[in-house]
Amino acid sequence: MKKICVYLCLSAISIFLFLAPVLAQTSPLLKRTTYKTETVEFGAGGTVTVVGAPDGSITVEGWQKNSVEITAEIEVQAATEADLAELARVNGFIIDDDFGHIRITSVGTHDKGFMKRAAKKFPKNLLAMPFKIDYKIKVPVYCDVNIDGGRGDLNLSNVEGMVRINYLESNAKLNLIGGTVVATVGKGDVQIVFPNRNWRGRSADIQLASGTMSVQLPLNLSANIDAKILRVGQIENALTVLKPRDRTKFSEKSMTAKAGNGGAALSFTVGDGTLKLTETEK
Repeated sequence: MKKICVYLCLSAISIFLFLAPVLAQTSPLLKRTTYKTETVEFGAGGTVTVVGAPDGSITVEGWQKNSVEITAEIEVQAATEADLAELARVNGFIIDDDFGHIRITSVGTHDKGFMKRAAKKFPKNLLAMPFKIDYKIKVPVYCDVNIDGGRGDLNLSNVEGMVRINYLESNAKLNLIGGTVVATVGKGDVQIVFPNRNWRGRSADIQLASGTMSVQLPLNLSANIDAKILRVGQIENALTVLKPRDRTKFSEKSMTAKAGNGGAALSFTVGDGTLKLTETEK
């Protein structure tokens, strides 16, 4: 009987030791959120570059001040408070302020070069811990903006310079008042709004590899519009004011159109998905 009890106890201990690492991995991670705000004097006409984290949203809004304000919400996750402290120490952003150019770069466990320089003895088991950085950035209205993002929402409004966007996966909303826009999104939903009929921009070229692109245009806008589906999907056009140009015909995959008297070149391309053209909401 004693042998049986000992055997059962040893078996129970063995099972516990086997399952303990698994249970530790599946237990909910702790979270810690920190906030960081910095303001840099910066006049109109320069360039602001934002390099986002692998996960996190980016909001860029133009304002009338000659400065750039960066507010970041940084969330880290780990199994213990001590690990959270280690992660909070390295995950964040740095600012490189050069003449006419501000570069806001996300740094942390995803950046091998940064980790080698700043945290050589960082625990290897924490390198894969999830984290995200959500940015809210205010810039002068008349400046150029470059945005590189991973996965997360993107919001751009009230900027009237040269805008370049590259995003891996996003639900994006671009409120375009002018300037020149070149944007590429890998996957997600992209909403583009042209709020005014007197659009003060030169051109816009927006591409989405997979997902839904919704474009809102004023009925009395004057522009040349090219809309394309490259592979699978269709164009849903609710703008009856658009007319074919260059002796072409509209189809579910391609539209070469003229709005009003023509003018600015607007190009919208979806690889696989849906491209919707509708009137700007009043």
